[in-house]
Amino acid sequence: MKLEGYYSSGEFAKKAHVTKKTIRYYDEHNILKPSFVSDSGARFYSDEDFARLQQILFLKYLGFSLADIKEMTVRNSDKHFFSESLHMQLGLIEEKIEQMELIKTALLDAAKAVDEEKNVDWSKMMQLVNVNEMEHKLKVQYQNSSNISARINLHEEFSKNKQGWFPWLFEQCDIKAGESILELGCGDASLWSMNRHRIINDINVILSDISDGMIRDVRRSMKDAGNSFSFEVMDAHHINAPDESFNLVIANHVLFYCEDLKKVFEEIKRVLKPGGRIICSTYGSGHMKEISMLVKDFDSRIVLSADRLYEKFGKQNGGILLCEYFDDVLWSEYEDSLEVTKPEALISYVLSCHGNQNRFIVDRYSDFVAFVKKKTKDGFTVTKEAGVFKAVKRNKI
Repeated sequence: MKLEGYYSSGEFAKKAHVTKKTIRYYDEHNILKPSFVSDSGARFYSDEDFARLQQILFLKYLGFSLADIKEMTVRNSDKHFFSESLHMQLGLIEEKIEQMELIKTALLDAAKAVDEEKNVDWSKMMQLVNVNEMEHKLKVQYQNSSNISARINLHEEFSKNKQGWFPWLFEQCDIKAGESILELGCGDASLWSMNRHRIINDINVILSDISDGMIRDVRRSMKDAGNSFSFEVMDAHHINAPDESFNLVIANHVLFYCEDLKKVFEEIKRVLKPGGRIICSTYGSGHMKEISMLVKDFDSRIVLSADRLYEKFGKQNGGILLCEYFDDVLWSEYEDSLEVTKPEALISYVLSCHGNQNRFIVDRYSDFVAFVKKKTKDGFTVTKEAGVFKAVKRNKI
């Protein structure tokens, strides 16, 4: 069977100069799914899929792991996330250039010493080489998928609150039969997939995300969720819905990424019915503060993240921002903390952050490991400051 405007997997692989095995691997690992699958299981790809494949191959050439690439291309419309990922790789390359410049200088000095029949400081040369090897190991680890997920794993393994974020968040929504619901920035739809047994039938839910790739994957993963769910690519700044459409709008860790919060709030207010609710989650300034303090105690120049998202929309200022558009604004906090007992988990978390830490840890890695082990010997408590704002649309006067 030949579909007009589509390539078979063999044609697609040939066009991209890769093997069918590579295309099949990307499909099986949800990195690049076909646009159409026939009843017999034949897979077909479009020109849009080809453009996405070129992006994948380019990122692979830059040195990103396939786990990184999967997340970056699934969220390919999320400018903040994609830019952050590219800048992360740029930083790693800049570190490599700096290390190679040091080695170049050492080689020139060694060559000059030999030419002048002087002794070469081979111990210094070996120290530079070892530093470079350690840097390489750190970068490989940094790009590895297990290390990219270190931030999530730290929460899952050491959180004191065993209920879990998504079950708690679902309770906060207080969903009632007959309600129309919009989730902005649904991501992988964890809020719903992790609460399947609690979803009532008589509701209408639109799961939206700015990434068409994310929505395509969510549509597949939620295909058995019933007729209550529909899926749409949507920008929170321009919600594709009539006025007064929803009883509830959910924005889970989304608003601090929005460029124009005023526009987003206006849109949410527009599509909410009178008396409708908004549930939006965020962090506070104290969230994970002990880890930042830990690395600064080791080296005051280290900053784990250049983005202080809570300053744009966080626990401390979110209520003030919401009050301009909504009534009955209330903050509910997810009571939790981390009790870290494994230094390796904390080290992996630090190395996985999108800051400048590797620049100052790489040549003192052994010292850093010893430092963290000492700090975590009797356990290491980390504050978590996350929760949700709940608010209601003002009724018409």
